[in-house]
Amino acid sequence: QVQLVESGGGLVQAGGSLRLSCAASGRTFSDSAMGWFRQAPGKEREFVAAISRRGVNTYYQASVKGRFTISRDNAKNTVYLQMNSLKPEDMAVYYCAARTSGVVAWGVYEYDYWGQGTQVTVSS
Repeated sequence: QVQLVESGGGLVQAGGSLRLSCAASGRTFSDSAMGWFRQAPGKEREFVAAISRRGVNTYYQASVKGRFTISRDNAKNTVYLQMNSLKPEDMAVYYCAARTSGVVAWGVYEYDYWGQGTQVTVSS
């Protein structure tokens, strides 16, 4: 069992930065691939970024590549999403997710555990 709690969301002006954190409880964090997803009002939840178990491999949605950075600290059971150069279209509820098989994936239904989400609002 993995419990995930996101934090770090808020209101930021376009061009600004935010750092999201996701604290995990449970013994399987370091064995899990981790992902960040987001969902804007009226839209489906979409993949943003993912990171392998040891943090060696990272993957991004094309629209955030070069602006967002996913990282993890297995000693702290935490995964991060550094978001720079934020745009109004980045505004959404951001969720972290764990995939206990340890294999990175991009699909919403491929992740086993989810946090409650944190709101990111970007003003233009």
